[in-house]
Amino acid sequence: MSACPFCQIAAGEIPAAVVFAQPSCLAFLDHRPLFPGHCLLIPRSHYETLAELPPPVAAELFSAAHRLSAVIEEALGADGSFVALNNRVSQSVPHVHIHVVPRRKGDGLKGFFWPRRKYRDAAEMEQVHSSLVRAWERATSQS
Repeated sequence: MSACPFCQIAAGEIPAAVVFAQPSCLAFLDHRPLFPGHCLLIPRSHYETLAELPPPVAAELFSAAHRLSAVIEEALGADGSFVALNNRVSQSVPHVHIHVVPRRKGDGLKGFFWPRRKYRDAAEMEQVHSSLVRAWERATSQS
């Protein structure tokens, strides 16, 4: 799927702030995050919907989501996380992707209507990116 931007990110053809990369999946910072640290987790292979994922790929993807949510909370001092996956409706890129978003009490996220914000600048994005990469490396070196 050469026209799919997520496939292009997975292939290294489009730059992204990659938090971690595994043989079956990778996570990177959303360029229009709900909050700093909002990551997108994708399978490397192209599947448009969750139902299309072969069970072993789904297991690896959700195992990574499980760990990524904990890493985001630890790295950013978040109170919790929001984990979501759209199928077709509101799926801006037709490639399965899981949103993992840091949450804080009173952060203003209500239901499924939320404001998207850009990073203040490249330095803020890099600081968040570095924090997440270091936390991911710590978490994976301990297992």
